Amino acid sequence: MCVISNLVLRQLCAGFYSTSTAVSLSLSLSLAGGSMASLFFLFLLLLPFAILLLVLAAIVRPRPVRIPLKGRHVLVTGGSSGIGLALALRAAAEGARVTILARDPSRLQDARDAILLATGVDVTILAADVRDPEAVCRALEAADPVDVLVCNHGVFLPQELERQSLEEVRFMVEVNLMGTFHLIKASLPTMKQRAKESGLPASIAIVSSQAGQVGIYGYTAYSASKFGLRGLAEALQHEVIADNIHITLVFPPDTDTPGLAEEHKRRPEITKVIAGSQGGMKADDVAKKALNGIKSGQFVVACNFEGYLLHVATVGLSPQRSYFMAFVEILGVGFMRFVALCYQWSWFTSIEKWHAKMKSS
Repeated sequence: MCVISNLVLRQLCAGFYSTSTAVSLSLSLSLAGGSMASLFFLFLLLLPFAILLLVLAAIVRPRPVRIPLKGRHVLVTGGSSGIGLALALRAAAEGARVTILARDPSRLQDARDAILLATGVDVTILAADVRDPEAVCRALEAADPVDVLVCNHGVFLPQELERQSLEEVRFMVEVNLMGTFHLIKASLPTMKQRAKESGLPASIAIVSSQAGQVGIYGYTAYSASKFGLRGLAEALQHEVIADNIHITLVFPPDTDTPGLAEEHKRRPEITKVIAGSQGGMKADDVAKKALNGIKSGQFVVACNFEGYLLHVATVGLSPQRSYFMAFVEILGVGFMRFVALCYQWSWFTSIEKWHAKMKSS
């Protein structure tokens, strides 16, 4: 009986072991199958994005480029103060030969002394009014051929169009838009020749404004003058790319410059409510962003988080050198349209409340 019991017990144990092994193998295969299915699903999910990145890497234009500054001639307009002075300081510190251009000779000399004190570099100064094409031509003829032109000049006189004089409107358009045309037109022949002889890429940087991306109450004339710079930049890039000249368009927010305090004194009350929510920046921080963008040949340089959102929301048909940024733009543009509508809702609500308040008072 003991022998029979032992045999039965062994058979039962063997059967249980076989069953356990089969179950374990079945579970392992099931888990492996589940993992494979998950990996395959993940692959299918990521495949379209990978294909999109590959396509973008092939089609983005212009191609990436690096703009060297050391030993090259950088001309900065509006260079006697604010962003222009900060740009000149940084370019000089990187070994560039710097020229600053502005209207006021005494302020130019003060800026020259400040740059010399900070960097040990003596810069060239040119006094000219950018509204005068002949004065601009004379100034540039007196300077060495330009490798990097930074059109940073600008004026801002905020007011509702109905209340603003046409003289002020014309002043902003002539300085901000026509002044940029005058500078570029006077610089281009020697820039092309210089780029051809040196074999190095040249750059034209145009400093616009976030008001050149979206119109705001009280900025009617100013926004018009700054929006025009975008069209200028996009078309000009097509015209000069074969000459190895690369365009950069900078969109700073409110920046802590001497002109900002004066601008705030003139801002309509509604403008203060709307624009007051936008974070300001130090001139040196804007200059750092702008100069890095120039050196990397970026077409659009956004200077803060709101600027990046604005860029994605308003990208349109702008050139893009980075396939990764193009990827972000494609994925983000729909969501940013929703965000833009939320901003517009907030602004129009503020305007309605302000007018209701004025009527009741």
